[in-house]
Amino acid sequence: MSPIHHHFELLGWHENQVIIRFWLLSIMLALFGLALLKVA
Repeated sequence: MSPIHHHFELLGWHENQVIIRFWLLSIMLALFGLALLKVA
C-alpha cells in the first residue's frame, strides 16, 4: 500500500488525526533542523 497514511488509517486513525500528526512531526523536524543550523 503506497501512501504511508493509508497504513495509519487501517490502524483505526481518522484522516484528520493522521494529517495533524504528520504536520506536528514536520514542524518539530523543521525546528530541529533550524536549531542545528544555528549551532554549526
